[in-house]
Amino acid sequence: MKLTVLFLALAGLPALAGLSPSQLTCEYLDNPLGIDNPQPRMSWRLESKQRAQKQTAYQILAATSEALLKADAGDLWDTGKVASDQSVQVAYAGKALSSGQRCCWKVRVWDQDGKISAYSPPASWEMGLLAPQDWQGQWIANTADTNSLPAPFLRHAFTLEGKIKQARVYLCGLGYYELHLNGNKIGDHLLDPGYTRYDRRDLYVTYDVTDALRRGKNAVGVILGNGWYNVQTKAVWNFHQAPWRAAPKLLLQLRVEYTDGRSETIATDSGWKTSTGPITFDSIYGGENYDARAELPGWDKPDYDDSAWSQAQVVAAPGGKLAAQMMPPIKADPNVQPLKPVRLTEPRPGVFLFDLGQSFAGFAELRVRGPAGAKVVLKYGERVSKDGMLDRTGIQHHVARVDASQQFQTDSYILRGQGWETWHSRFDYHGFQYVEVTGFPGQPTLDTLRGDFIHSAVPVAGEFACSNPLLNRIWTAARWSYLSNLQGIPTDCPHREKNGWTGDAHLAAEQGLFNYAPAAVYTKWINDLGDEQRPTGELPGIVPTSGWGYTWGNGPAWDSAFLLIPYYLYEYCGDTKVLCDHYDGLKRYVDYLTRKAKGGIVNLGLNDWAPFKTTTPADITSTAYYYRDAQIVALTAGLRGNAADAQKYADLAASIKTAFNDKFYDPNTGLYGNGSQTSLSCALYQGLVEPANQARVLTNLVAAVENANNHIDTGILGSKYLLNALLANGRAEVAYRIASQKDLPSWGWWIEQGATTLWEQWNGADSRNHIMFGDISAWFYKALAGINPDPAAPAFKHFILKPNLVGGLTSARAAYDSVHGRIVSDWKCANGRFDWTVTIPANTSATVYVPIPDAAAIKEGGQPAAAAAGVKLLRAETGRTLFEVGSGTYHFTAPAL
Repeated sequence: MKLTVLFLALAGLPALAGLSPSQLTCEYLDNPLGIDNPQPRMSWRLESKQRAQKQTAYQILAATSEALLKADAGDLWDTGKVASDQSVQVAYAGKALSSGQRCCWKVRVWDQDGKISAYSPPASWEMGLLAPQDWQGQWIANTADTNSLPAPFLRHAFTLEGKIKQARVYLCGLGYYELHLNGNKIGDHLLDPGYTRYDRRDLYVTYDVTDALRRGKNAVGVILGNGWYNVQTKAVWNFHQAPWRAAPKLLLQLRVEYTDGRSETIATDSGWKTSTGPITFDSIYGGENYDARAELPGWDKPDYDDSAWSQAQVVAAPGGKLAAQMMPPIKADPNVQPLKPVRLTEPRPGVFLFDLGQSFAGFAELRVRGPAGAKVVLKYGERVSKDGMLDRTGIQHHVARVDASQQFQTDSYILRGQGWETWHSRFDYHGFQYVEVTGFPGQPTLDTLRGDFIHSAVPVAGEFACSNPLLNRIWTAARWSYLSNLQGIPTDCPHREKNGWTGDAHLAAEQGLFNYAPAAVYTKWINDLGDEQRPTGELPGIVPTSGWGYTWGNGPAWDSAFLLIPYYLYEYCGDTKVLCDHYDGLKRYVDYLTRKAKGGIVNLGLNDWAPFKTTTPADITSTAYYYRDAQIVALTAGLRGNAADAQKYADLAASIKTAFNDKFYDPNTGLYGNGSQTSLSCALYQGLVEPANQARVLTNLVAAVENANNHIDTGILGSKYLLNALLANGRAEVAYRIASQKDLPSWGWWIEQGATTLWEQWNGADSRNHIMFGDISAWFYKALAGINPDPAAPAFKHFILKPNLVGGLTSARAAYDSVHGRIVSDWKCANGRFDWTVTIPANTSATVYVPIPDAAAIKEGGQPAAAAAGVKLLRAETGRTLFEVGSGTYHFTAPAL
């Protein structure tokens, strides 16, 4: 009887959908605190065990509490049923949100058959402080003297009366800070807050500190570091003269809510106490000095005696807009164990050299025991000279040429003399593989040092492997370089400069977006570019900047990061907001180039930087970026509904294309410019070649490669154009030969020389941890595994799967966690058989290019592919058979060619 009743009850329920929503995010983040976008964007992924499943509608509920949400009451926002397949970048449109507002939300969807899913697991976000008047604290400091070297310690003791419901800290500590409550460091962030143009934008971080507080006595403490705010090291970029420069300062607000409905705010003011402690010097370029004898035990606890401390000074605000840090913080890499040295030598008496076996960004953790006052010095670098000593010549010259006596990439530790002591620096990071240690009391061992790899904690999004071990090593080296150079901004190198070079950033952006999920970091950095743009449109070569770099000569090949990276966010993530938010600035930049152009040609800025042998004039590459930038402005105008501007800039792009071909194309030879690999591939890659000339230009490009003995002969711009132009024009085998070389010039030559990261120059000169040649990593995904975005359907809503079986390669596998879900392409050729497993996420589709020309020979799941569920035969094309495929996992097989 009970079973009958249950059956009847279940029979009365609507059938559940073949889709289930999960992995909810807000502004690319999981359950974030401190959101200051008044209309945060929500995304979810869909899962299904059925093929070709799509979302046809959704309903979002947003509530002020988990209890209301559980009761299906969306008191903030109930969308009702929205007929839409959109599952990413859905902007909140409910009730206006206030500072500190917590929003709990969930979503359900309808599948292609109109069946409704269960609601997703709940997620949340919390608003930050949205208006200047929401900040009740004052900016305070230990001193106003920028030359005062010891790091400031600030503290405040307070009493809480009542049972605590929740507590939040909102904190901006410049240049860097470390937060403590009741004797404990809060969180695992490093080098917070993110680096900005401080007189225009200052980031604050929000912490949930509910569990760190208690009824009764409490204490909050903050240590401040100089960071980029008070640069101590003189170098050619003049950060020591930055217009924002001031001594470290703090703004903190602690809001406590009690269970009885009361609330209380503790904020920075002149009542706070301050002193200095063991950090006697810290510099983003120089390093950090620490005297453990000067430690302040218990300084961050309520009962600490701070009677000898001074009152904090109330100081001027830094001048920038306070904005929430809506990006992953810098952390120690959770996927990499601290690196243990692989070799320890003593090239001179008392000089010990540790080789960690891997080039990376971070710091060394020292473990030592010895007498009080013993001073251990750690110098960091990436090369060793012939005599076995650390060689930093190639990375310190921009500092040394200003003042050779300055400390550079060096930490020191003075022992307190009480048993084993473990230490690492707080407010710097270094680029290194080797650590030279002097002053060590006794004989060190391999257990004396560990290396901590730190970077912006972006989630891993991609993985790749193929049957060519060399390419796998190049891919791995590129990943280490990318993360080493993602430190709240994309940088060029983690040692010599640490600067946000715009050219390096856009050249590496697609690699970053395939391998990781860095969209929130890029969103922040594009804000930095907007902050740096002059009213007349110019941009500097490095961002942020002290003012250096506007007249350095960078030009559109570098500046176009301001347009290209937002475009990549649109293409890979479906993000229209970054483009649209910066539309006026993007347009201003293109208008600036128009004023500089002569007859549609821009001869401005750097050319193809760091070529091996052949140089390419800047007018070719700069004009091509001018064309691409005009196209992006036209696209953005269309996204904003501005038809007039869309037409204006589309017409401008067309006129630039005409001027480019009139100026550079020789109809007698089929060459562009000087006929270099960069000139020819630039024209092809940027879409500037007229269709009638395409085959001829491609033939000339292949000939240019063959004339270089199948080697690359470009700089950083051409290295992106060349492989992609060959791929797009059906010559992936030529690009593969280039990528597989092991002698100069090639990525493989670096690996053969022992490289574990990518280098700055083909010949190995200068930096050995640079990311600007890194787009080859994205090419592996596109060309070998065959995962390609479809520009007509951003965010991989629809995409292309088109692997290339080239150069004796017998297998390739890649997985990519797109914003819609995981894409997999996994193929191998063995025993005369081609096997290819592909996964298309729910609510997406793909055009699949099976590299077999005979459709009848292709099977999927053991049956003819054309008859398989979710598969539609399209046509045969140049040795391939094309299918349109809905979501799901498919296994294509065929006799190998």
